Amino acid sequence: MPRVSKGAARRQSKKRLFKAVKGFYGPAGRQLRLAKEAAVRSTVYGRVHRRRKKRLFRNMWVIRINAACRARNIRYSQFMGAMKKACIEINRKMLSEIAIHDPAGFEKIIEKAMAAL
Repeated sequence: MPRVSKGAARRQSKKRLFKAVKGFYGPAGRQLRLAKEAAVRSTVYGRVHRRRKKRLFRNMWVIRINAACRARNIRYSQFMGAMKKACIEINRKMLSEIAIHDPAGFEKIIEKAMAAL
């Protein structure tokens, strides 16, 4: 049986791999074995950090809302509890934007929420 060297398929495979690791630092972008490892690792970290980004943004919105609430002598947890009781359904992203760009509007939201308590 003749030996098969894989030919064009190997070249295409390498091309695809090196395109994926283009711009990677040092040998991870140039050497085949290290490039394979780097490509696998990058996909894993990419997936993990896509999840982490969502967590960090929510954390940032909570911090902003908390700061705006504290400036008006109310705690974040009290405010969110009052929001639930008042049936005001605004997500944290929008609340943080309102707190930053429209303080008067945020003040009205707090008043409505606290009235439900």
